[in-house]
Amino acid sequence: MEISKLVRRLNDNEISQYEDKGYIKGLPVFSKSGVKDLQKFFLDLSNRLPAGVNINKTNMWHKASKKFYDLAHTPAILDYVEDLLGSNFFLWGGQFFYKAAKSKGVVPWHQDSQYWPLNPSNSVTVWLAVYDTDKSNSAMKIVSESHKTKRFLHKFNDDKNYDLNQEVSNDQIDKEKIVYMNLKAGEISLHSDALLHGSDANYSNNPRCGITLRYSPSNVKADLSEWPFFSVQIARGETNHSLNPIAPMPRGEATPVKGFQFHHEFESEWRRN
Repeated sequence: MEISKLVRRLNDNEISQYEDKGYIKGLPVFSKSGVKDLQKFFLDLSNRLPAGVNINKTNMWHKASKKFYDLAHTPAILDYVEDLLGSNFFLWGGQFFYKAAKSKGVVPWHQDSQYWPLNPSNSVTVWLAVYDTDKSNSAMKIVSESHKTKRFLHKFNDDKNYDLNQEVSNDQIDKEKIVYMNLKAGEISLHSDALLHGSDANYSNNPRCGITLRYSPSNVKADLSEWPFFSVQIARGETNHSLNPIAPMPRGEATPVKGFQFHHEFESEWRRN
């Protein structure tokens, strides 16, 4: 995928904004030609899913697919992440968040750190826009500075249109600080694992898709009693091999069919393909 000529490193103001507000948006990665390849990449991988499998319920694409692994190791993306996390960090999550036109799916207000048994809590999520996205077609929305409150009260909600079963109630949301993460296709945003975020239903005629990549510095350790499937791939520098299991670079193409899978589950599919 061709890289945009506008790619650069984060400046001091952007790094300060991430620390103070919890997010950065509108960072260029792919050119117009690269965006066409990115959209084909999404369609090719999504079309591999068995009938009845919701792509939003799948994860671990970076451990299954060499193509996805390569995307997650795009130097321009890693440069941005390095400017926030330092020179030693790993990749541990990769998935799609897709909303077709007229989709009723909602991601309720939540903090990712609520779901993740990682210590210390220090992960950066890259949200890569496959298509242009704004408020009209369900751009991700965030609450600026909310990452400074390390834990909001989450409650269970089994609404059939919710993509998550826990939410932060509206009375905890500072509506004056809501920001919509408008992005052009091929751009990324970065946000803290403690930042409140969500997205509304997509009532427009345009699809919306984001590819999320999760990175943490090498000192972060997962509680394997809660996440026994957890494993990492080195993104930059070095990592402590005694802290977390290491996943190999995929040797081919496999397709996740659920949220959590061990990396060895994909090996037989690599051999078949």
